[in-house]
Amino acid sequence: MLSFLEEPLPGLLFFGGKGGVGKTTCASAAALRFARRFPRGNFLLVSTDPAHSLTDIIGDFQPPGNLKILEFNAQESLETFKDRHQGKLAEIATRGTFLDDHDIRGILNLSLPGLDELIPLLVIAEWVETRTFDLIVVDTAPTGHTLRLLAAPKLIRTWLKALDTLLAKSRFMKQRFRRAHQPDGLDRFLMELAAAVKQMEGLVRNPRACRFVVVMLAEEVVINETLKLLGELKRLHIPVTELLVNRLYPENSCPFCTEGRRRQQRLLEELLSSGSLDGHALRGLPLCPEEFQGPGLETLWDGITAAVPAPSAHPLAPLELPPRVEAPPPCPSPDLTFLIFAGKGGVGKTTLACATAVRLAQEFPEKQILLISTDPAHSLAACLEASLGPKPVPLGPGLKAMEIDAPGEFSALKRQYRQELEKFLFTAFENFDFPFDRQVMEGILDLSPPGLDEIMALVRAMEFLEQGRYDFFILDSPPTGHLLRLLELPELIDQWLKTFFGLLLKYSLTLRFPGLSQKLVKISRGLKLLRQLWRDPARTALYTVSVLTEMAFQETWDLLAACRNLQIPTPVLFLNLATPAWDCSLCTALNRREARIKDMFRQSFAGLHQTVVYHQKEPRGLKSLEALGQAMYRPRIMENHRGIVVDLPALSS
Repeated sequence: MLSFLEEPLPGLLFFGGKGGVGKTTCASAAALRFARRFPRGNFLLVSTDPAHSLTDIIGDFQPPGNLKILEFNAQESLETFKDRHQGKLAEIATRGTFLDDHDIRGILNLSLPGLDELIPLLVIAEWVETRTFDLIVVDTAPTGHTLRLLAAPKLIRTWLKALDTLLAKSRFMKQRFRRAHQPDGLDRFLMELAAAVKQMEGLVRNPRACRFVVVMLAEEVVINETLKLLGELKRLHIPVTELLVNRLYPENSCPFCTEGRRRQQRLLEELLSSGSLDGHALRGLPLCPEEFQGPGLETLWDGITAAVPAPSAHPLAPLELPPRVEAPPPCPSPDLTFLIFAGKGGVGKTTLACATAVRLAQEFPEKQILLISTDPAHSLAACLEASLGPKPVPLGPGLKAMEIDAPGEFSALKRQYRQELEKFLFTAFENFDFPFDRQVMEGILDLSPPGLDEIMALVRAMEFLEQGRYDFFILDSPPTGHLLRLLELPELIDQWLKTFFGLLLKYSLTLRFPGLSQKLVKISRGLKLLRQLWRDPARTALYTVSVLTEMAFQETWDLLAACRNLQIPTPVLFLNLATPAWDCSLCTALNRREARIKDMFRQSFAGLHQTVVYHQKEPRGLKSLEALGQAMYRPRIMENHRGIVVDLPALSS
């Protein structure tokens, strides 16, 4: 049996991993098991993923009365925090710098970096400390943003330090004229928040109080991301003892299942022999024909197996499945500038984005194409089998790729600012009240809004566009919840830039930051261009990627509704990883279930071009991606014998 399902209960149980591996399913099944097993206990199942799935997976099923289910809305939590403490933040803003109340208050109203993601953890930590629940089971966001969440305490400490600096001069003056300073309400507010952050950090690092279960699939890209996650969890001292390998193929005589089982066995044996999992137990869950939902969740743990499948008793020649695509859309228009691939984690966005980039480079050899990723957990390099970084890397004629380092972009901006500040201070001593004003100015960028780093990363791509270096940008986006935040960020960042520009302009006789001002102007110009692009259907398109499951259907519905509100065109829907029909009970059952969900997609999104991409061997490297790209699209145009340009009909699958 899995140790995390045994007593004693840890108090806090996280389920994490790459998007689409089954975190929500495992978290829900664990919470239900505890609630049934301990009817006198009090349990909570909570989601910190911006694109929640708990409601979808529970459905109409009524869980036990001792299990509460909660989907945190991070933005609402942040607004509640701001409403509760607005007076304190405003008072902090009035104390003791040459900047006036209006200046600092405007920056504070737009800042609170990372606090929207951290507040749920602070609330959870308080519940654990007060024993409000016997156990809290947490369904986390996909890897990259879970790591940002767990690293948020460091960011919040920087923010608290900046706020504390605003109070430093006031404390000094009280000490000097009153000969004593007793901590007041504002001091206590900052100390209490700092203590809450420290308490939360201690909690997630305590193996008796917290466990982190990593969920994965036996797929190359997922394994690579899982190893990165384990490395970061180790660095953060967060205890992990077990990994769950989900959706293992069964032993049977089906060529498709046998090939899948053989591939999984090879990857897992290589993983174990590498020594990367020393000290971690590995357990497996089988691929099942039906989705685990509602009451079915209670049977999930009955299928626990050895994580590494035994060699097949039906040795067959390796099965080569060429790409098979049903109803491919026309190749994207050469007039497009920005193409976004979006969807739930684990649906294959990266693979389809890479295949599209390779196809477009062949289709339009006169174009310069840049394939970019802003997901904190990048997958482009693994998919392309190329070494990528924050600078464009050539992949072939007309095609380059890069994985933008969003935190690195923001760190470079802060370094530039501090260098200019140091240079300025040497010539402006008479205008500053040291050490207080200097400390305030040094920390002013630490009060920037959350997400500025991600927007800066995209703005860098816009600089390439302005310079005429690229004609076509293909974005491999983060999973749905964080993509939607990214799409909404330009409005917030625009407000912050106006506030910051206003501050620099107001104090232009005192503060001189020519390099920083120039950089901010570039960001503002790139931001304006980005906003214009995203709302222009002739230049931008968002290609939605989903899979044939009910949970993916619900998340796709939410994504497309949000895109309509943001006026972002969504002409194409890829239904990826469909099960081909084989003479096998499992494949037949999967195919039947997927056909039903395919009808749901067709009826609900009749206005979109819907394309089915069937499951195949993982496309890795340019050659495999080229084959997939050729199958994914039909040529957009060709000249007939009279020289008239026409669309080609759909190719038979």
